[in-house]
Amino acid sequence: MIQQIYDEQDLPLEDLQKVGLAKDGRLNLKDDDLTVLLAGRRTGMLRLENLFSDGLHIPYLDAKLSLKPNPIGDLDLLVHPIYKLAEKPSFLTYGEAEKLEKGDAVNIEKMIFDDDGYPKNILVEFDKDTNEFIVTDQARILAPDRVNGEYLSLDQKERYRKGKEVKLEDGTTIQYSATDTNGIRSNKLAFIASVLIDGGLSFALYHGLNALFGQKKHNEDADVYSKGYYEDLEKMQEQAQDKKQRQEPEKEYARSYTRTGSR
Repeated sequence: MIQQIYDEQDLPLEDLQKVGLAKDGRLNLKDDDLTVLLAGRRTGMLRLENLFSDGLHIPYLDAKLSLKPNPIGDLDLLVHPIYKLAEKPSFLTYGEAEKLEKGDAVNIEKMIFDDDGYPKNILVEFDKDTNEFIVTDQARILAPDRVNGEYLSLDQKERYRKGKEVKLEDGTTIQYSATDTNGIRSNKLAFIASVLIDGGLSFALYHGLNALFGQKKHNEDADVYSKGYYEDLEKMQEQAQDKKQRQEPEKEYARSYTRTGSR
């Protein structure tokens, strides 16, 4: 799921300015790309223009962007250009790498050891846009608690974190994907996902989704939704309205305080 893990105020503005996506402290990013970045994911392919690197002028560069915390706790901007040759991770066999590159395998699970010698379960995918292998720590994959009104079992959540397809009773199928800007693929064009936060449900609408791997396009019933979808859609809209109503008095108080203070 896409869940914000970084704050906009912590974005590396200097790095973003170097690639032409910020100026005078203001971002020049589309809302969708900003949301993806703050969720710790890769953006879609962007055209970066008029770049300078190691004294060289680069007229333009097509690349994806992501954020990564550095050792001192700040965020670094990572640029993912289109590589001529894919660099195989050492923990993949040549056969496994070939399956991912050819699209014969959606992803591959591996258990590796981190720098401190502790075991870590990872998911490896291949990004055909950048010709690059993507490695994801399974422990960092957030599985939804509920989809279209249906709660996921522990087994379904585990399958999701392992990158496997999860089929729901209403016919919706979902699958985690680090190569997708939504972080997820489905046999439906949209669904409502929820996570439990402080004892309550937080709803999110996922729409414009890509089809499942192995399917070039969605089936004709991809825009046919269940009763649970519409019920959760209504709850999500009510939640958004309640939030708006709570924010209005705060905004009015802030305006009143500013006027009073200015006197």
